[in-house]
Amino acid sequence: MSRNSSPPEVLQLCYENVNGSCVKTPYSLGSSVILYAVFGFGAVLAVFGNLLVMISILHFKQLHSPTNFLIASLACADFCVGLSVMPFSMVRSIESCWYFGRSFCTFHTCCDVAFCYASLFHLCFISIDRHIAVTDPLVYPTKFTVPVAGICISVSWILPLVYSGAVFYTGVYDDGLEDISNALNCVGGCQVVVNQNWVLIDFLSFFIPTLVMIILYSNIFLVARQQAKKIENVGSKPESSSESYKARVARRERKAAKTLGITVVAFMISWLPYSIDSLIDAFMGFITPAYIYEICVWCAYYNSAMNPLIYALFYPWFKKAIRVIISGQAFKNSSSTMSLVSEQI
Repeated sequence: MSRNSSPPEVLQLCYENVNGSCVKTPYSLGSSVILYAVFGFGAVLAVFGNLLVMISILHFKQLHSPTNFLIASLACADFCVGLSVMPFSMVRSIESCWYFGRSFCTFHTCCDVAFCYASLFHLCFISIDRHIAVTDPLVYPTKFTVPVAGICISVSWILPLVYSGAVFYTGVYDDGLEDISNALNCVGGCQVVVNQNWVLIDFLSFFIPTLVMIILYSNIFLVARQQAKKIENVGSKPESSSESYKARVARRERKAAKTLGITVVAFMISWLPYSIDSLIDAFMGFITPAYIYEICVWCAYYNSAMNPLIYALFYPWFKKAIRVIISGQAFKNSSSTMSLVSEQI
C-alpha cells in the first residue's frame, strides 16, 4: 500500500505549530481503514483468545497440571501484548506518529521486549516439560511438578522484565547512536535505535533458546516414532494392564507434544523475520524501508493471536471450555469440577 504524495511545500506534522515536530506521512484513507481493521482484529483476538485460555485452565480443576499452568502463563504474556502493546503500535504504524508521550514510549518499548522474551522463555520451558513427558512418561509426574512449573513461570517473567527495564530505562541501548536517535525521536516519534552490541545480545537471546527448542522437539519426535513402532509391534499381542497404561500415557504425551511443537514453530516463523531484519539493519546502517520493518513487526505481534487458534484446532478440552464459558455455565458452582476430557492432556 502506497503512502499519500503531497506537494513538497505542504508538510503534515504530527503536532502542528510545535517546533521539532515529526513529519506525518499517513496512509490513504482506504488503506488506513483496511490496516486498522487488520491490526485491530489481531489485537482483539490476542486479548480475548488468550483470556479464554487463561480462564479455561484456571477455572476447570481437571486442567490444573504443570504443563497447562505454563500454557496459561504463556497466554498471559500474549494477552499483555494484545492489551498494552498492539493498540498503541497500531496507531504509530498507521498514523506514523506517537501521540502518547515520551515517557509512555519508553514504557511501551520495555513492555514490548519483555513480553516477547517472556513468551520465548515459556515456550523453552514447555519444550523441556514435553521432552521429559515423552521420553520418560511414567516418571514425568514426579519430575515436573506444580512447584517446578511455578519456578519456570517466575523465571520466564522476572528475567525479561529485569532485562528490558535495565536496557531501556538506563539508555544503554543507543550508546554511540545518539545523533540518529535524536533525529528519529522528534516530537511525535517513538523509534528505538539499538546499537550493534545490544542487537547481537538480543539475537543470541532469541537464537539460543530457539536452538534448544529445535533440538528438544527433534528428539521428542524421534522418540515418539520409536514408541509408535513399539506399540504397533505389540499391537497384535495381549497386553498387560501396565503395558496398556504405559501405551496410553505415551500416546497422550505425544499428542500434547505435537500441538505444542506447532506452537513453537509458529513462534519461530513469526519472530524470525524481525530478528534477522534487526540484526542486518544494525550492521548495515538501518537501511530497511519503513514498510518492510512494519511487516516484520506485525508478523511478530500476530503470533500473540495465533496460539488460541492453535489450541482451538488441536485441543478438544479448549473447544469444550469455550462453549461452557460462553454459554454461561461457568458461573455455576459445580462448573469447576466438570469433566472436559475423558483423559486429561
